[in-house]
Amino acid sequence: MSIRKLFLLASILLPNVLCFAQKETPKPKLIVGIVVDQMRYDFLYRYWNKYGNGGFKYLLKNGRSFENMHYNYTPTYTGPGHAAIYTGTTPAYNGIVANDWYDRKTGLATYVVADANVNTVGSSSIYGKMSPDHLLTTTITDELEIFTNQQSKVIGIALKDRGAILPAGNAADAAYWFDPSTGTWITSSFYMDQLPDYVNTFNNKKLAPYYLDQVWTTLLPIDQYTESTADSTRYELSYRGEAKPVFPHDIKSIRPLYDYALLSKTPFGNSFTTDFALEVLKREEMGKDAITDFLALSYSSTDYVGHQFGPNAIETEDTYLRLDLELKRLFEYLEKNVGKGNFLVFLTADHGVMNSAPYLDDLNIHTGAFERVHYQMDLRVHLNTVLGNENWLSYYDNQQVYLNRDLIRTKGISLNDVQDKVVEYTRNYPGVADAIPAYQIQTAVGNDMFRKIQLGYNYDRCGDVLIVLEPQWIDDENAMNGGTTHGSGYAYDTHVPFIIWGRGITAGSTNQEAYITDIAPTLANYLKIMEPSGTTGKVLDLK
Repeated sequence: MSIRKLFLLASILLPNVLCFAQKETPKPKLIVGIVVDQMRYDFLYRYWNKYGNGGFKYLLKNGRSFENMHYNYTPTYTGPGHAAIYTGTTPAYNGIVANDWYDRKTGLATYVVADANVNTVGSSSIYGKMSPDHLLTTTITDELEIFTNQQSKVIGIALKDRGAILPAGNAADAAYWFDPSTGTWITSSFYMDQLPDYVNTFNNKKLAPYYLDQVWTTLLPIDQYTESTADSTRYELSYRGEAKPVFPHDIKSIRPLYDYALLSKTPFGNSFTTDFALEVLKREEMGKDAITDFLALSYSSTDYVGHQFGPNAIETEDTYLRLDLELKRLFEYLEKNVGKGNFLVFLTADHGVMNSAPYLDDLNIHTGAFERVHYQMDLRVHLNTVLGNENWLSYYDNQQVYLNRDLIRTKGISLNDVQDKVVEYTRNYPGVADAIPAYQIQTAVGNDMFRKIQLGYNYDRCGDVLIVLEPQWIDDENAMNGGTTHGSGYAYDTHVPFIIWGRGITAGSTNQEAYITDIAPTLANYLKIMEPSGTTGKVLDLK
């Protein structure tokens, strides 16, 4: 055969060979999904010079970073965030519209993972009466279980119950979370009838009391925390039992005022989480065979610390420097026990966070506190004036007004008209950028913020009027006293990191537009399995 014919034959066959080889790339033995609660995107780089080489920097060096990753809906809370990451869709479809919402059937607030039909396993408290029952779609972890005929091990771990349960999905082998009354890891009868022996053994080590006997001092000399404000400012809130929010924090002395719940409010809660995660990986032999396992891991303490001290505090910086060491510990275990190339890791966050309102105020940046209690009182008076003295307002939360639909129907009044009256009044209230009636959310087309509200809206679980506050305003009359929160559709709450590291993924960074709902379908495409049932996201380019 001539050289020309050989070259021609190679040009025909080689692409097919390469294509086949690409399809045959071995699947990871283990996936570790890491969610850092309340990690705003800039935290990757704000503390860059203080991070070591084995945590965030190591992940960025080896993985692909999507620098323009945003949430595409509101509200940006923990429950909806974890659900969106793993379902590949928004609250409009997965049903997780908030951490709590109003149930019109019962007339009561419903917690995102509460389930009265299951029991606590691991203690006698009520903290285990939880399950993913409110989740309306499958998760990427569910789809992995289905694909492998339930031969994969899928386990969720977080101090927060919702941070463990929602990522683990409906078909998980287990989900474990923290019981603040006992200082131990628990689960519910949704998953099992009793804790595995190794979990009981771990709990018997009494690590929670050990960590709560610590004095929280800064990891580095305190004068090196130049990325943060002074140690004592009006931007921060003190622990109960402390006169000022300053280092050192004598955790042991204030513990009686909190009991074990205090652990979550310190960086030691993240250490405790890593301790347990490594034990689960080892005892469950995750990543030890050819069938892909999935550990859904969420670090909760960053959120508790962030709420109390704000994103500009030394406490927050120190918590991230310590988390960096926890990530190093986790990555070292994976490389040693699962092996490079045999696992896939991704890291993201369930939402960002707003700078403390008093801090912004000192910088002459427009900010304020929406006085929700006064607003509800004023709205009731207004509705009684225009409609007559009745109980027109059923509930308010998550910047949503729930009207008494039964009363409105009985009175023969148009629900749309009542919504319009609420909107007209609310738009003139201090701190309000816009108010949108639910009937428009279901039909109209609007700007980017309007679209975010649409994607976060579920008719059965959301209110009749949804309020958009002005930028840097907080739905809390105490906001000017210190601390902070999240929940808006503004960039400080929507912009989060997303880094993915594994075989076949090109290291580096990209500024391509990406949304949190893209993570699950991207994982599905990588694994060559079905995407979650409600997926609305797209597949991201990992090359």
